[in-house]
Amino acid sequence: MTIEHYPFYLAGEAVHANTDLAVLSKVDGSAIARVARANRESVDAAIAKAVEARRPLAQLPPWRRAAVLTAVRAGIESRGETFARTIALESGKPIRDARAEVARALDTFALAANEATRIGGEVLPVDVSPATRGWQAITRRFPIGVCAFVTPFNFPLNLVAHKIAPAIAAGCPFVLKPASSTPISALLVAELLAECDLPPGSFSVLPTGHREAAPLVEDERIAHLSFTGSPDVGWDMRARAGSKRVSLELGGNAGCIVDAGTDIARAAERIAKGAFGQSGQSCISVQRVFAHKSLFEALRDALVERARGLVVGDPLDEATDIGPMIDEGEARRVESWIREACDRGARLLTGGSRRGAFMDPAVLVEVDPSLPLACKEVFGPVVLLEPFDHFDDALERVNASRYGLQAGVFTDSLDRTLRAFERLEVGAVVVGDVPTVRVDAMPYGGVKRSGLGREGPRFAIESLTELRTLLIHRPD
Repeated sequence: MTIEHYPFYLAGEAVHANTDLAVLSKVDGSAIARVARANRESVDAAIAKAVEARRPLAQLPPWRRAAVLTAVRAGIESRGETFARTIALESGKPIRDARAEVARALDTFALAANEATRIGGEVLPVDVSPATRGWQAITRRFPIGVCAFVTPFNFPLNLVAHKIAPAIAAGCPFVLKPASSTPISALLVAELLAECDLPPGSFSVLPTGHREAAPLVEDERIAHLSFTGSPDVGWDMRARAGSKRVSLELGGNAGCIVDAGTDIARAAERIAKGAFGQSGQSCISVQRVFAHKSLFEALRDALVERARGLVVGDPLDEATDIGPMIDEGEARRVESWIREACDRGARLLTGGSRRGAFMDPAVLVEVDPSLPLACKEVFGPVVLLEPFDHFDDALERVNASRYGLQAGVFTDSLDRTLRAFERLEVGAVVVGDVPTVRVDAMPYGGVKRSGLGREGPRFAIESLTELRTLLIHRPD
């Protein structure tokens, strides 16, 4: 098999470096591509060029920023199947899910293009007393400056889109470090950006190691840092980031409540998709299910049946439901957590077997809530079931987690819907479905250990801009 070599992009220019990174197949560990690896000097140079681009990009008219985003969207759409196969190959995501990710990225770029022309302000009535007579105020949002973005492996295209599309819309130059295990999708987007009419230095996309990327966190020239990944890494970044603005999306162990009267077949279908899709490697993957005792056994049996019917295999096979995890080490970790839970009294109803990086989807009951399988983010194809008697008790069990990204609630009760919305300590409550639902236009982010700030183009732009006030005195 021919191994393709990809350059990195420094200040919009393709660079073939002397050192590179091997991108490995998640199926058998063989090299599928090699990408140029940026060194510390390249990172520093990218930041310096972004600083130079700050004013020219900020002065770029909104319609031109929107045109760039529209052009990138068109480029992704025209090469849709190439992007989908790239995602499947570099991440192990089943090809059907990879195509869905491409479709979502198209939406993300379109949303950002629309928002680029809507960044405004307001006229404030500040003459509220005799002391402020003759004063008026006008507010307007201005680009915050140079941004650093660090993205994870699990959505190598759409999570890149959620970082860079709002930055371009807001007029902020950026340096992006994609995940080392899945950098190709980001480099293909950079290739499209390089064809656009942007000021020199507006963007850099640099696959590199954590040590070389340290300036993205620590350099004072960076105005905004946005990271999606593990909590330990994210909170460490925040501690090192100094005075810059920081946005963190750090995952969770999402809970889902299934209330009495719920359609069991539909709930089981959606929970199986939410828990096992993409091998459970989603920040909002269903991890903990709390089912009312009146339907607990029926839901348990239906979910076990669905888990056993899922096809685990080659991500490029159209029939595959679940591909490999990102690497064998992660699969071993999940396997060990399952084994530990079973040693401590949990019952494994199905799945849990490992073959290399492949994990069979696992359903467990009676798991000690203090164990990693329950209280940490599994990030694997595992779901835990517990019965409950009272709805308020289920709410408390969801809240017992240190995480708070999203929660799902299956209920037909308006009162319980509102109670869940008011009491659940999460960034979003999804009613009538699983917490794994994310609409790209919505504000997305968590509380507690799940992070800071919100994504979604409109809401990300708020973090990427500073509100400035013009206060004018007009004497009588």
